[in-house]
Amino acid sequence: MAKAVIFTLGCKVNEVESASLVRALGERGYEVSTALGYADLYILNTCAVTAEAEKKSRQLVARALKFNPAARVLVCGCAAQKNARAFAARENVQTVTGARNKSRIPFLLERDGVFLEDADGRFDELPVPAAVRTRHFVKIQDGCNNFCSYCIVPYLRGRSRSRPSESVVREAYAAAERGAEEVVLTGIDISSYRDGDKGLAGLLRDLSSLPARVRLGSLEAGIVDEEFCAAARGMSDFAPHFHLSLQSGSTAVLRRMNRHYSREEYLEKCRLLYAAFPRAAITTDVIAGFPGETEEEFLQTLSLVDEAAFAQVHCFVYSPREGTPAARLPQLPAAVKEERRLRLAAAASARRAAYVDRFLGEKFSFVPEEEKDGYTFGYTENYIRVAVPGRVPRRREIVLKERKEEYCIGEIYHE
Repeated sequence: MAKAVIFTLGCKVNEVESASLVRALGERGYEVSTALGYADLYILNTCAVTAEAEKKSRQLVARALKFNPAARVLVCGCAAQKNARAFAARENVQTVTGARNKSRIPFLLERDGVFLEDADGRFDELPVPAAVRTRHFVKIQDGCNNFCSYCIVPYLRGRSRSRPSESVVREAYAAAERGAEEVVLTGIDISSYRDGDKGLAGLLRDLSSLPARVRLGSLEAGIVDEEFCAAARGMSDFAPHFHLSLQSGSTAVLRRMNRHYSREEYLEKCRLLYAAFPRAAITTDVIAGFPGETEEEFLQTLSLVDEAAFAQVHCFVYSPREGTPAARLPQLPAAVKEERRLRLAAAASARRAAYVDRFLGEKFSFVPEEEKDGYTFGYTENYIRVAVPGRVPRRREIVLKERKEEYCIGEIYHE
């Protein structure tokens, strides 16, 4: 039996797409792994969201061929979409395709050349991953219409397109029936989900009786309104965790980023969420050192981290992406960007500690994910990572006992 490795860099959407390809290749008789090792075929699903991610993507071909210099290599994903000819020139890379229409990959395995396609407005339906774990990710949307000035993704994945709601509901219910205890709706910009007249709130109403916990992927602030909150509250089992993309706490910087909200509007969205879900976790991404960012503008970001009472903040240094408007702006010195990232990370760490400490001694619903070093790790509904001693095979009620640096210690709740 021929061996194949499907190796993934980048976002959760890439991981979901790779999981679908694992099933597709398995059905074609391959023995498939997702870890780099010896194989006859390598499918390398790349990323280009940052310069570092693109660099790792370029290095991936050589890493794979160390295990089998004679293997066939297919490269796909955002880095391949951005610079397909460079990948095609690499030794043993017979096939290059991009970030779109990955359902065609199984049909390209024996074809040499570069196969890039424009997104045609239709959602690319991939096979449902064969393996269902306690958390199951359902891709509901692809592409992006936002064109933030720092981001290359819309140029690579194309315009926003959504999966039919009937297909989403079918996969979600099938996953729950097969043992998934949490279903995560994911995509590049799920806030733009649209199936006819139905937006994300309508999709949540369609899933309101799903016999599994429902969690949402990254959201844009504009999606948060009374209708959205009501739809989420109306679900029988909803995880009140909202990854609400911020990027900067300065309205002036947000304008330069081509983000479509102000500082005040973002904080109002946070207030709406906390009013609807008092134990909500609002997590976010923030870029330090965007072109032209002044010290005063950066301090506005630091203060918003406290005002929004984030549960977690992912901190990034601005990375210029060739082909985006922000890359043409005057850049800040690397030392300034890194110093601001460190200050931001310290503020984020303090906020996480304050958020978790609010809930020590309280009861939560725990969905297990992995066993390691005598503990079962998983997440509460409000996205607190918890380690419970021993083996916890299924969803249980737990009590938070102690905060560690990266997670909490919990124990099984007994009445």
